[in-house]
Amino acid sequence: MTFDLLTHFGSSSGGVSALGISLSGFIVQLITFIIAILILRRWAFKPIMKVLRERREVIEKGVTLGEQMETEKAELEAKVAKTLHEARAKADQMLMEAQASARQVVRDAEDQARDKAVVLLKDAEMRSKSEVKRAWHELEAQVAGLVTDATEAVIGEKVDAAKDSELVSRVVKEQIRT
Repeated sequence: MTFDLLTHFGSSSGGVSALGISLSGFIVQLITFIIAILILRRWAFKPIMKVLRERREVIEKGVTLGEQMETEKAELEAKVAKTLHEARAKADQMLMEAQASARQVVRDAEDQARDKAVVLLKDAEMRSKSEVKRAWHELEAQVAGLVTDATEAVIGEKVDAAKDSELVSRVVKEQIRT
């Protein structure tokens, strides 16, 4: 009976049919829509909602992981900066030590060269004095020979060697003093 009433209500010229809507068609469409919603809810919406929930969880995990990675990245950058600073400080220290060592090596080399130069100068001075003495002895011998020759020429006779040597030494000494 209710169905007849609804059909009758839909066929009358007033009410819903005045809007151009067929009540029986509307009811069939409504029932079809409700069945479609129930079917979709059971076999489509639940799996879709499950997939969406899983995606949300994956995205949240990704965001959390990204934040952790950002934190780790900042910590790593701080460690790298600290390590670089320490490395630079060590390099600077090593450079200063190398420079100090190089300066010490140069000073030591200069001291050795100075000591060697002093020894060479003393040696050269001794050799020079020795050479001067030898040259004086040669000069005395040559002057003695010349004086002997000159004496023989002036006196006209030969002077003996002892007297000749004594005369030459006296003359040479007098000449050196003046």
